[in-house]
Amino acid sequence: MTSSAHQRVTKAAHRHRHLSRQGLLERAFTFAFRGLVYAQIWEDPIVDMEALEIMPDSHVVTIASGGCNVLSYLTANPAKITAVDLNTAHIALNRLKLTAARTLPDHASFHRFFAQADSRDNVTAYRQFVAPHLDEATRRYWEGRDIMGRRRIGGFARGIYKHGLLGRFIGAAHLLARLHGVDPRRMLDAQSRDEQRAIFEAELAPVFDRAFIRWLTNQPASLFGLGIPPAQFEALAGEERMNGVLKARLEKLACDFDLKDNYFAVQAFGRGYAGGEGALPPYLQAANHGSMVERVDRVDVRHVNFTDFLASQPAASVDRYVLLDAQDWMNNDQLNALWAQIARTARPGARVLFRTAGEASILPGRVSEAILSHWSYRTQSSQGYTARDRSAIYGGVHLYCLKGDDT
Repeated sequence: MTSSAHQRVTKAAHRHRHLSRQGLLERAFTFAFRGLVYAQIWEDPIVDMEALEIMPDSHVVTIASGGCNVLSYLTANPAKITAVDLNTAHIALNRLKLTAARTLPDHASFHRFFAQADSRDNVTAYRQFVAPHLDEATRRYWEGRDIMGRRRIGGFARGIYKHGLLGRFIGAAHLLARLHGVDPRRMLDAQSRDEQRAIFEAELAPVFDRAFIRWLTNQPASLFGLGIPPAQFEALAGEERMNGVLKARLEKLACDFDLKDNYFAVQAFGRGYAGGEGALPPYLQAANHGSMVERVDRVDVRHVNFTDFLASQPAASVDRYVLLDAQDWMNNDQLNALWAQIARTARPGARVLFRTAGEASILPGRVSEAILSHWSYRTQSSQGYTARDRSAIYGGVHLYCLKGDDT
């Protein structure tokens, strides 16, 4: 990550003095966040598109993250998507995906590259089709070397979803489970929802009650691999012990959805997508390939803070905002600065979607009532989106609509 980008991340995540316990944790988190965090984004795009009700004239502004949802939103046919992020690796991944969609010859090669993501043929395809069309910074990133001295593009020959901060976290969780005599891959043997629950309750759930696991999950640094900063750790735990919270979230992932349709669970328990046209995000599905490729030029990827980007835009110029869980990182001043720009740039009918570690929306009492009074919180809809979000990580999925929106 460049120096200026790292400074913007630290501004977002640092709230406490350098040498305080919380300050040290915050600085450890931003150090961990310097590289690739998410090879796959962990917000359900099907829920997002239902909530956002993207229209043919919509300008969507979203945090880029791993890029899966940016490309998946194209299946809803928006006029324009602006994807912003402070993480240099995420910017490079988004630009790689967009360029690959434009230049790889067919869906089979695109699927091999980003769904299988474990073939030397991907490196050959990168050199032949993709690299000549990349901007200099993106090409320099992927042809640069990681901490082990390997070229980063080689991750697509070794299983890219095992890489990045989250991929390594999932790998460590698998190792820890096996040390306790449990193989998480067993979940993928289930043939029904009843079998899923039986395996979870008999094999996975008891691990969370082990003394070492209770201690480990109570350490904020243990969840850095999920991209959870110290402030979000506090919100996630609330008044409960973290091992119980994590067990409940994993139970939802393992039991509440058919694993044949839930690619988040396949990633968590299998460390990659299933073969063929199994559970996949919309942008990787064969039926969506043509329309996605046709629309990739509607995406503009920006290496910038969300609030700063909005401040550079004309009034009443944005229709849909996707904040992921970024607000969990923010203090009150940052939240109010963000929502002041959302209010200024929102067109009639605008919608804002975000997630929180805890169950409740974090905005009441923190964002100025003068701003928030112009927005309607869709309580019942938000509860439904939370229940249907297959990633199961978040406590709440929240939708706010600009008042005057009768849809």
